[in-house]
Amino acid sequence: MSPLASARRLVVKIGSALLVEESSASPRAAWLATVAADIAALRARGVEVIVVSSGAVALARRALGLTGRALRLEQKQAAAAVGQIRLAGAWEAALAAEGLRAAQLLLTLEDSEDRRRYLNARATLGTLLELGCVPVINENDTVATAEIRFGDNDRLAARVAEMVQADALILFSDIDGLYTADPRKNPAARHLPLVDRVTDEIMAMGGEPPPGYSSGGMRTKLIAARIATGAGCAMAIAKGYTDHPLRALEQGARCTWFLPAPEGRSARKQWIAGSLAPLGTLTVDAGAARALRRGSSLLPAGVRAVQGEFSRGDPLSVRDEAGRELARGLSAYDAADARRIAGHRSDEIEAILGWRGRDEIIHRDDLALLGD
Repeated sequence: MSPLASARRLVVKIGSALLVEESSASPRAAWLATVAADIAALRARGVEVIVVSSGAVALARRALGLTGRALRLEQKQAAAAVGQIRLAGAWEAALAAEGLRAAQLLLTLEDSEDRRRYLNARATLGTLLELGCVPVINENDTVATAEIRFGDNDRLAARVAEMVQADALILFSDIDGLYTADPRKNPAARHLPLVDRVTDEIMAMGGEPPPGYSSGGMRTKLIAARIATGAGCAMAIAKGYTDHPLRALEQGARCTWFLPAPEGRSARKQWIAGSLAPLGTLTVDAGAARALRRGSSLLPAGVRAVQGEFSRGDPLSVRDEAGRELARGLSAYDAADARRIAGHRSDEIEAILGWRGRDEIIHRDDLALLGD
């Protein structure tokens, strides 16, 4: 069975060369409408879909007279500022025609590496999905410097898939998967329909980025595969030029599937449990300890004491009233607020703090039981 058939949360990456008509530097509206129809069909059967879309710079270059040359960083940022409006409008129109609501998020590399920004972005994406929206994400080129850019949306898409614990990531491209060599240069190159692990040998098959709008190339797609599969997410490289590309992929269109690493889902929990030094301690009652062992989040009602000085996103140790360490996790609150809400029900948080925070002090996705 294709990993797409069983996916409940899906990230789809659309490259500039697919979305932008090169001759007119305008969105390929008819094709985009078929993608939106595919997303609507997935949503109708309960699949949550996040889109990572390139195209902002490509949509603005001609209007700004920036064609036919490599752009300086400030020129690219200016083009992104103009093009993001057109890109968001194109997606909003296409999704609205299918009765879906689009939401735009702009992320930088720092947002995926800083714990607090990571938690904020993940919480926002989770809330948008709960509200029935289709998040459309692009790199925030208007503010990112060269040092904090992804540089391509393949890796951004993989980080998003990792962030939201997606089941599958689809990279739509101008090629139908991974070959043993560049098929444009080597007629003996073999197509690989399945890759069970992204080894150094597989990475060596990546080539240079193609000319034109695309800034990725096969090597960035393989880097994305290493990130996604390492987080327990299957990934496909597939040709996207056909109408209804998601439907075609479900029906068996030629592609390369990269299988998730068996240890992928537990890797982040291992990182939380063993790689981060706790900056504070939460002491919990017996009821909370039992709930944690059942796989529940840590709610403020079960917290009896808060020790240490920490900020939102910092690692904490969770201990029972006898002092035994039960778990480690990332805090959803800073120390002062955690002390104020400790022992209270989640529905009291807003009245206590004056703002609506998360129901959990540590969400189960950010919590690793020791011994797991």
